[in-house]
Formats: sequence, C-alpha cells, structure tokens
Amino acid sequence: MFLDTPDITPYRAGTDGLAYVHTFHSGRPGPHVCINALTHGNEICGAWAVAALLDEGVRPTAGTLSLSFANVEAFSRFDRNNPEATRWVDEDMNRVWDEATLDGPRQSQELARAREMRAFFDTVDFLLDLHSMHTPGPALGLCGATAGGLDFARRLGVPEYLVIDAGHSAGKRLRDYAGFGDEGNPRQALLVECGFHFEHAAVVMAHRASRRFLDATGACPGLCADAPFPDVKAVRIVDAVTIRHPEFLFTRDWESMDSVPHAGTVIAYDGDTPVTTPCDDCVLVMPAPERYRLPGMTAVRLGRREHGDGASA
Repeated sequence: MFLDTPDITPYRAGTDGLAYVHTFHSGRPGPHVCINALTHGNEICGAWAVAALLDEGVRPTAGTLSLSFANVEAFSRFDRNNPEATRWVDEDMNRVWDEATLDGPRQSQELARAREMRAFFDTVDFLLDLHSMHTPGPALGLCGATAGGLDFARRLGVPEYLVIDAGHSAGKRLRDYAGFGDEGNPRQALLVECGFHFEHAAVVMAHRASRRFLDATGACPGLCADAPFPDVKAVRIVDAVTIRHPEFLFTRDWESMDSVPHAGTVIAYDGDTPVTTPCDDCVLVMPAPERYRLPGMTAVRLGRREHGDGASA
C-alpha cells in the first residue's frame, strides 16, 4: 500500500529559531535526546512518527527532547508519481557529515541545511535517525562500528536485526557525526531502516522504534507498550562493495539479509570484475536496486553473523 505524506508545515517555526526543529526541556537533569526524520526527502515513515509525537504533545520527564525534520526542501517536492526523485535535491544529505565537507567551499541545498543544523546536533547526546529502504526486507538498526553503539542498540531491543558497520566510502553519515561513531564516547546514535519505502509496516516500525528509544534513554519512561525483541541478531560488516564501473550487475535478485553459504561465491560483476563473498554464511545487507548502481555508490554490504557477546558466528 502506498502511503500518503504527512503535512509537516504546522511544525515549520520550530521552538528555538531553527525551522522544523522542536526542543522541549523537562527542567530536570538528563541527556539531550533527539528523534530525526527526513534525512532523505522520500523516506516518509519517520516523518509520520515524529509528527505523531508532536501532535500527541509528548514531553520529556528528564533531560531534553528534540524532534526534528532534516531535508524538508527535498520532502516539499515529493511526488507520489516519481517518489524516488525527491530523495535529495542536490546530493545525499547522509554523506556530508564530516568536518572537511561541512567547513569546505562546496555548496548545495543539503549542505546548507546540514550547516544550519550542525550546532544543534552538536548538543545531542542520544540520536535516533529514522530511514527507510529502496527494496523490501526486514527492518535494520545501523549501530556503527563501536562496542558502545552495539550495546546501546541492544538496550533498545528494536529492530530485530542490527548491522555493525562503519558507513560508506562516499561520505560520513549523520549517525557517525560529532562523536557518535567514536569508541569510548558516551554519545550514541542509531540509524533505523524501518522497512521498504512507502509501506505501512515501515511507519509501524518507525513509531515502535521512536517510543522504545524514548523509553530506553529515560526521556519518557513507560511511553512504549511494545516489548523489545527477545533475541536481537547482529551482523558485522566485513566488506562494503563500492561500484567502480558503469555496468554493475548482480548474478540474481538478491534480497536484504539473504545469506550465501560459501566464501568465494560470485554474487555480482562490476564490469568484468567478479564480486565474491568474503566468508561462509555471508549476509548481503541492502543490495542496491539498479537505479542506484552508479560508480562511487555502495552496491551492497557483506557481513557475518555475531553471537550476543560480539564474537563472530
């Protein structure tokens, strides 16, 4: 079922002079927690979840709560007849979060908004960044490459599958910005791929993840009635396949979280170069659909399953 888009224009003013960013202070000690939506303009499940929290008047009982919409310019151009066209205006807003890019001379709609929001994100202690996926597959929590990020994601207990990864070669993600991706830093972030774009199930997961996050961080204890998943499964990324050639073809229509039994299995061709699995029981994470198979972009991430103690399966 194709989702309608929420009307977020009532939230334009924000609370502290930053458009589409609403911050609420409890007056009691505690961390600054943030739920962010629309890092990509066509990933509307997060917008529904954040709008619902604003409409319900959710307020923190400790610390500070922020609810934000990021790439509102791309979202404002959303066309249900061509929904993929509004992922961004000029460039991917989830690849610009390194200091060299933010401080550099390059200009784009996404960089302008990132620079506008940068000082705000510098104050956030715990971040939940809500996304959705190009292709069908189970919801995934991308928790970064640190032990702290994995522990934080396990404490949330949502979604059921966690991906331990360091991001993309094309640029730094928001979830890895400003200490979120640093080992030993108490600040933590989780990016949740809630499901397939425009499906109702993705909205359900966005709501569930948001409320689990507010409960687990202590901002709004008891807000979530849903129990965490009893057995969260983790996959550690061992290789991210970056496309080098204009002609990149998978050997079959792989789905996210498909498992390939044997190391050395050819799963794709980058031009004439075979792409093979690096390990037995190799898990394919979010293979890119054909329209996103461009040089410099990530074709697929390859991982191995881990036990609850972090040891490879």
